[in-house]
Amino acid sequence: MPPIRSQTSRNSIEQEGRILLAIQAIKNQEFSSIREAARVFNVTRSTLQNRILGRQNRAISRANSHKLTEIEEESLKKWILSMDARGAAPRPSTVREMANLLLESRGITPVLSVGKNWVTKYVKRHSELSSRFSRRYNYERAKCEDPKIISEWFSLVQKTIDENGIDPDDVYNFDETGFAMGLTATARVITRAEYYGRRALLQPGNREWVTAIECINASGWVLPPCVIFKGKVFIEGWFDNLPNDWRFEVSPNGWTSDEIGIRWLEKLFIPSTSSRLKGRYRLLILDGHGSHLTPKFDEICAKNDIIPICMPAHSSHLLQPLDIGCFATLKRSYGRMVETQMRNGVNHIEKYDFLIAYPDARTEAFKSETIKNSFGSAGLVPFEPDRVLSTLNIRLRTPSPTSSRESDWELKTPSNYTQLLKQASSIKALLRTRSKTPPSPLNSAINQVLKACQITMQSTALLEKEVSDLRAENEKKKQKRARSRRQISSAEGLSVLEASALIMQPEQAIKHPPPQVRARRESPLLPRTRALPRCGLCKNQGHRRDACPDRSIS
Repeated sequence: MPPIRSQTSRNSIEQEGRILLAIQAIKNQEFSSIREAARVFNVTRSTLQNRILGRQNRAISRANSHKLTEIEEESLKKWILSMDARGAAPRPSTVREMANLLLESRGITPVLSVGKNWVTKYVKRHSELSSRFSRRYNYERAKCEDPKIISEWFSLVQKTIDENGIDPDDVYNFDETGFAMGLTATARVITRAEYYGRRALLQPGNREWVTAIECINASGWVLPPCVIFKGKVFIEGWFDNLPNDWRFEVSPNGWTSDEIGIRWLEKLFIPSTSSRLKGRYRLLILDGHGSHLTPKFDEICAKNDIIPICMPAHSSHLLQPLDIGCFATLKRSYGRMVETQMRNGVNHIEKYDFLIAYPDARTEAFKSETIKNSFGSAGLVPFEPDRVLSTLNIRLRTPSPTSSRESDWELKTPSNYTQLLKQASSIKALLRTRSKTPPSPLNSAINQVLKACQITMQSTALLEKEVSDLRAENEKKKQKRARSRRQISSAEGLSVLEASALIMQPEQAIKHPPPQVRARRESPLLPRTRALPRCGLCKNQGHRRDACPDRSIS
């Protein structure tokens, strides 16, 4: 169905079409006068005459009520795009502050300012800009999104494959992923209309951690998992109704370790992949976790013709197939199954409940098509590095300013936009007085230089604000580093006033009592002798019971 337009809008479009036809007819000398052409095409004579003289259509011309000039808005747009490319897209309040800064840099009084809705209208006027909600992005990951680092990674993969003749079906990727067993996934729900914001959804809330080691192959199949529970012993019920090739491990915190990684390699990866070899070598892609970088792990890989290569740090979201396509689906599926159990009255998720839900979640996550698409999105199989390099859209380095040539002749260096206009007017007037030829080409050149200078001055004003903010932040960090780290000893809590009083007190040297040294017993000059025996009958010293005189008397 065509869009519904008002009668006035349709008439304006039709009138503009007739005006353009009339102008074309006059240029082709089909009419001898403007009045006659206006009568034939049913347009106003004055409007047609003004359009012939160069006046633009009001619908496409810029309104006179704009606070910022067209060049100032263009400079502001370039600054916004530059900040966005560096991963620091500004808020609307910041854009408004920068617009006011451009108005202030004109050097006129009173200083103008834009309104509270100006940013919204400004974004609507520029199709290159849009208002979006931001998402948090780790700075360490952003630093590693360097095309040079990513290109070196793909060069390493290509070199390893070419030198060892690795078949695409012998490329594997393995990693660990963790689950808090009782947490559900965030999802869209249907609720009552009077509720505002996100609706609360009950969940079992058991946060006991369990880790699963998963490994996928580029041809579209997944190896059996290795489930790591928190504990010290294995429970017989864990192994019920599960495939025979699943593996279980226990650790004090439910995380992996160097020993678990080695046992997974020896007892699960090597036996599961040896029968599927297409060539001699297997390529194992992994991240830089500590359990993957042990000498024992490398020794076992070398003995079994396994070539492990590590991805660059903080780049698994771009280069690791498991992170790109499988783990997110796996956790979402598991969270949905926990939510289903919660709706059925299960208020606590145990290891048995986890083992019931996890196999179904794996089936949904590790589909053959999903695994192949994950390797393709990582640029590995098929080998297409551009699929990853084309997604790098954040540059943390500040772009270098473009160089500009200095003029050999100047009357006075302008410091703001008003002085720049006066300078340009003076130059034009000087050319008119000294030149006998029409100065129209020179005027065009001066206007171009004037526009470039204006853009440069406005960009400088924006950069000065940015540098000022950076200096203020640097000063705060200096003050933070200058804060005292001296410890205050107190058996109880302290208020700010009490702590200030303790800080102001001078440090007194605490005199500790001298350590008490136990006096040594002076050794006698004579050698020590044993005491005489004591009788058990008469209690006298000098004889024993069997030699007592009283015994013989009795």
